[in-house]
Amino acid sequence: MSGDSTRCVKAVAADKVPGSPMQRGPVFAAPYQLSSDEGSESDTYARASNPGWRDLESALATLEGAAGALVVGSGMSAITVVLRSLLTAGDTVVVPSDGYYQVRAYARERLEPMGITVHELRTVDMAGEAADALLASAEGTTVVVAETPANPSLDVVDLRIVSEQCANAGAVLVVDNTTATPLGQQPLELGADVVVASGTKTLSGHSDLLMGYIAASDADFLAGMERERALSGTVLGPFETWLAHRSLGTAGLRFERQCANALALADLLETHPAAHRVRYPGLPGDPAHAVAAGQMSRFGGLVTFEVDSAEQFHRLVAGSDLLVPATSFGGIHTTADRRARWGDPVPDGFVRLSCGIEDTDDLVADLESALSAL
Repeated sequence: MSGDSTRCVKAVAADKVPGSPMQRGPVFAAPYQLSSDEGSESDTYARASNPGWRDLESALATLEGAAGALVVGSGMSAITVVLRSLLTAGDTVVVPSDGYYQVRAYARERLEPMGITVHELRTVDMAGEAADALLASAEGTTVVVAETPANPSLDVVDLRIVSEQCANAGAVLVVDNTTATPLGQQPLELGADVVVASGTKTLSGHSDLLMGYIAASDADFLAGMERERALSGTVLGPFETWLAHRSLGTAGLRFERQCANALALADLLETHPAAHRVRYPGLPGDPAHAVAAGQMSRFGGLVTFEVDSAEQFHRLVAGSDLLVPATSFGGIHTTADRRARWGDPVPDGFVRLSCGIEDTDDLVADLESALSAL
């Protein structure tokens, strides 16, 4: 297989046609001209289909090793479109209790009132007896949502085991691949049925757009989700589509630096007295390392650790030249986010560090200086 940067460049490359642009520009259109041969057109109205989506979806499907992909307006749109397409009253959904908090909120506030049973499992419990018992007792269609590495806990689940459990129980396995990206992990190859992700983060990577996508190994599996996208209107605009497609070409290069920076900062944090309970799947001593090493080719750009208080977190950021206080992750800047601020069940001083593409030595020196001043 080609390297990550080669894969990304090839995924967004245009056909080699002399005199044509190397990359298509944005297509600003809502309606398209209709043919007298009704139904022969590729595009009629942009909410249903358009050439920008097809370019981006083709690239994403290539990177995920999927038969097809759908782009939507955000990462939350991706997971909610999938869940609405797959679940009806009487069904069961399992969501990670230590994953992105808005997914749990959606399951409790929107799905449960519709008569869908919601269970929460810690990521590390999704592969084991607890999951087996839950799947055996579930009624109707069951959908298991696994986020690995989980955000923000960075725990990892063995996707081979979970996919086998789901297959045995007739359940659908949906994997949120946002943290790992398809450059770090291939869930469909590991047995998942559907992948969802927020392209807002590492793949677009410049903190300037919202985007989500859905990918599946069986193109027919996407039909209901495509219909839900059209009916709900959870679509991606033409300029964002073009920005994401353009940015995807450098994702391999950016992700390589982000992962290198994450490992270097994790090494620093692990030995610094001001930082506690450091988590990074790439550290040999991390509880998730053995499973992560078996299914991930890169360990991602997120590191978590704790300082003593919220006040100490704000002092850390103020004492740094390079850390930007911001939520979300995966951009070119290194950002620090105090996750208790958003309602995650973590201590007040819990920090999610998203590593950017700054020079590694500069980033290490800056963080060490800021930590030492606490």
